[in-house]
Amino acid sequence: MVRMNDLGLKGVSPGVRDEPDGILHVTIDGDFREERLRAMFGVFRRVAESGREVLVLADMRQAGLLAAPARKATTEEVRCTRLDAVAILGASFSLRVVLGLLAKGVQMLTARSYPQQFFDTEGEARAWLLAQRDALRAGRRPIV
Repeated sequence: MVRMNDLGLKGVSPGVRDEPDGILHVTIDGDFREERLRAMFGVFRRVAESGREVLVLADMRQAGLLAAPARKATTEEVRCTRLDAVAILGASFSLRVVLGLLAKGVQMLTARSYPQQFFDTEGEARAWLLAQRDALRAGRRPIV
């Protein structure tokens, strides 16, 4: 498996960790910032270009506001970045609503599947992501 270090991505986006099981673990502390979001999506694009699955565990237990500039950046980046599965951990109700709407909008605009689920525990999130990976490798549609 190609690792972030192999792609020269170590330190490119603080808060993105490449874990041994192939999950990209992202921690969002505080408000979402456009430049940080774009850097994270740059990492995701490079991982996708390597041929690897892009499985993201987004820890949002300490996340703050997703203001308009950050929402716009997220929408733009998601439209041009392949994400195979995104597990969102600990998002507030308002973040769940906004992120759910963004995901539906991207699916409509790109006609691509965008498996995204919200979780309360990291164990559940990881299990779901690994099930997504197994489905992709077996040539089945991701589990939504």
